[in-house]
Amino acid sequence: PSKENSFEMYSNCANDGDGGGEGRKHESIEMSKELGHAPSLQPNPPKSTDAPNKQQVGIGYAAAVMSCWMNVYYIVILAWAVFYFFMSMRADVPWRTCNNWWNTVNCVSQYERQNLHCWDKMLNGTAKKVCSVAAVNITSSELTDPVKEFWERRALQISHGIEEIGNIRWELAGTLLLVWILCYFCIWKGVKWTGKVVYFTALFPYVLLTVLLVRGITLPGAFEGIKFYIIPNFSKLSNSEVWIDAVTQIFFSYGLGLGTLVALGSYNKFTNNVYKDALIVCTVNSSTSMFAGFVIFSVIGFMAHEQQRPVAEVAASGPGLAFLVYPSAVLQLPGSPMWSCLFFFMLLLIGLDSQFCTMEGFITAIIDEWPQLLRKRKEIFIAIVCALSYIVGLTCITQGGMYIFQILDSYAVSGFCLLWLIFFECVSISWCYGVDRFYDGIKDMIGYYPTVWWKFCWCVTTPAICLGVFFFNIVQWTPIKYLDYNYPWWAHAFGWFTALSSMLYIPIYMFWLWKRTPGDLSEKIRAIVRIDEDVPRLREKMQREAYAKEVEFNSL
Repeated sequence: PSKENSFEMYSNCANDGDGGGEGRKHESIEMSKELGHAPSLQPNPPKSTDAPNKQQVGIGYAAAVMSCWMNVYYIVILAWAVFYFFMSMRADVPWRTCNNWWNTVNCVSQYERQNLHCWDKMLNGTAKKVCSVAAVNITSSELTDPVKEFWERRALQISHGIEEIGNIRWELAGTLLLVWILCYFCIWKGVKWTGKVVYFTALFPYVLLTVLLVRGITLPGAFEGIKFYIIPNFSKLSNSEVWIDAVTQIFFSYGLGLGTLVALGSYNKFTNNVYKDALIVCTVNSSTSMFAGFVIFSVIGFMAHEQQRPVAEVAASGPGLAFLVYPSAVLQLPGSPMWSCLFFFMLLLIGLDSQFCTMEGFITAIIDEWPQLLRKRKEIFIAIVCALSYIVGLTCITQGGMYIFQILDSYAVSGFCLLWLIFFECVSISWCYGVDRFYDGIKDMIGYYPTVWWKFCWCVTTPAICLGVFFFNIVQWTPIKYLDYNYPWWAHAFGWFTALSSMLYIPIYMFWLWKRTPGDLSEKIRAIVRIDEDVPRLREKMQREAYAKEVEFNSL
């Protein structure tokens, strides 16, 4: 699964000023994949409460809540991509000119501004550049372009702030519904059916990426964009936002912390070489991210060349990189509609992988939590989850929906929430369950011990990085903004509510478990944190419990 998708990867690179934010978290993905089937009795996947030590249950619930927010928020990007895909299926892309009903008098294409008649003029004691546009004199800072106006005034029809939610964008409601229908039919038959779908949705984007790369590097200025992409700007390392962006990219790209790898890995055979799989997934995923970066920044270099501007000014961060920069670039390519359709179709396929894998992890956890109620009604349950998620997601495609989208992006599914989640996951396995016991479990599965380096990573490196970056971000915390718009206090309060709705599950469940467990301090620690069974006895115990539940389920 991957949220690597062009959108996240590109926006982070552009925001950080280079491609050097791609850190390494291979140790975490290996732990997640091994967790998925170490204690399981096949073919029954583990649920959130099937934890070797009881405090992990809170982590499972926290991951499920965060997956809910992820399912609602992330698919909105795909709805935008589908909208752009359909709008590109015409003789020419509609964001080329300023002659449309949604354009303003300030609209002038970036590629035509050198033809404007402009002069310097003193306004309020400040020298400003003034240009004549349609017999109206306006300052250069007030100029807009057709690509930006199509995005803001046609696609989003964005309001002035979160206080003005406005009407639902019914075109986007239709594309959002279409994507949810696609997602439903990708997962409704379970993992075996999802695995068949992935052969197309995961592999075909490589064909499209290759086509786009070949076209990109043949454009003038492409290598300036690639140079900007691969040469790191070390001065950015003092900015906590860069570290959070790097963590967000890696954790979401590998699908860590949300239970996706645990759920999908649980369907493997017990003797499957999960160590090799983890290394392959890490290598392919990071390589794909880097490869996709070359595709985009070659086009950004071309745009900078055509507009006679520095690459850093052209490379916008956030959703704008996919929905502003690339649409602007295709204007200069022969057959613009074809290249636009290819790009947004690729974005849709990559995003669908991430969406239905996250959905699969969430659905698996919930169904295995209440198998008697839900397992025989799985298809109906999935349909209900998709319908409810769609209804909640409609808030993100209103005229003020972009402001809600940014709140969810910066709080509910942010990097610091994942840091919190994965820190406790590493600590609970490495220090509470016991890294040696976990290591023995790996040997039982694959037949040999992996290099001892992973022990150090699980016990020290990963928890330290998670905790360090988490507090670094808290110390340098600044309220989020959307462009120049400052959110009101209640919007930030809502954002913190969405973030804490998952984060607080862990300490609250720990406190509840501690209060209800009988005994003195040492007895509580032994019952909750440490367990006496070795791996074989623990596995036998969990298998007996799973078998008893399966018999009870089949007797209904």
